[in-house]
Amino acid sequence: MFNFDSIVVKYLKDPVVSIEAFKAGEFDFMMVHIAKQWNRDLTGRRFDSGELVKQTFPHKNNAGIQGFAFNTRRPLFSDRLVRRALGLVFDFEWTNKTLFFSQYTRNTSYFSNSTYAATGLPGADELKLLEPFRDLLPAEVFTQPLIAPTTDPPASLRANMQQAKELLEQAGWTIKDGALVNGRGERFRFEILLADGSFERVIAPYAANLSKMGIEVVYRTIDPALYADRIKSFDFDMAVTSFGQSQSPGNEQRDYWTSAAAERKGSRNIVGVKSPAVDALVDAIIYAETQEALTTACRALDRVLWHGYYLVPNWYLGNHRLAYAAKLKHPERLPLYYSHEQWLDTWWTE
Repeated sequence: MFNFDSIVVKYLKDPVVSIEAFKAGEFDFMMVHIAKQWNRDLTGRRFDSGELVKQTFPHKNNAGIQGFAFNTRRPLFSDRLVRRALGLVFDFEWTNKTLFFSQYTRNTSYFSNSTYAATGLPGADELKLLEPFRDLLPAEVFTQPLIAPTTDPPASLRANMQQAKELLEQAGWTIKDGALVNGRGERFRFEILLADGSFERVIAPYAANLSKMGIEVVYRTIDPALYADRIKSFDFDMAVTSFGQSQSPGNEQRDYWTSAAAERKGSRNIVGVKSPAVDALVDAIIYAETQEALTTACRALDRVLWHGYYLVPNWYLGNHRLAYAAKLKHPERLPLYYSHEQWLDTWWTE
């Protein structure tokens, strides 16, 4: 195995050019990140003949969570009911089917695709961590499992939007002359910041749904350097982001979620979580002495973050989409946790 004399890595800025270069034989192995390319573009004579192969390789990597992140430092998003309402308006099922050829799985946890993801209702061990903060936490933490909004029948986008309208009314927002306004007559409007123009096709239908609620949304793609600076400075309303997780969550959780990090520009707590319960649960993760204690603490934190509605959950991919030359061979048995680069380290050529 791994009998290569050398490995040459080629970088191509344009994903369309990279696909065509692969099909032309410029290189032998590539990871495909774009669903449309995987579904439509990896075709042709060399695939038909078996000279080139495309194959998915399942994994159990902790996928963390990706989503449309609210900046809760902004008064507009300081109300949990408002954040929950806006989450109901995103139609993941339509997006996945129409734009991604049904390749993705909805995030229903901050530790997606892992044993750290909370399931069902909290058990006795989780309750020991959660009970001291019951008065500070939403009741749903104790009474509802982690379930993302869906438009699969019998659910529907119309029903979700009606529920969102009711939540917004509870938060003091009502429709007046076609616009959603608060008691002071101020219109509900915000900006979605993007660093990748390809994401506009995802945001556009979401913005259209929000406009039906009387919400004015502007989305724009800016220079990556400027985007990074604005995120670090917490100078945004909503942004697309992800919180990656390792196979053993630990100190990084402080930078993701704690009250101290919320005040520190440049931290990863871009959503602005400030909660004594979260701070305590992060400590429980960091100082866990057994795998069981770590899992329990992660699941308890998962519930608190989920029912805080700090972001609109997106999706993850539970496999590696790889295209490669048939002359490359690999072991039949897959590891549980691995990157596509690590997987390539076990391959050989014949």
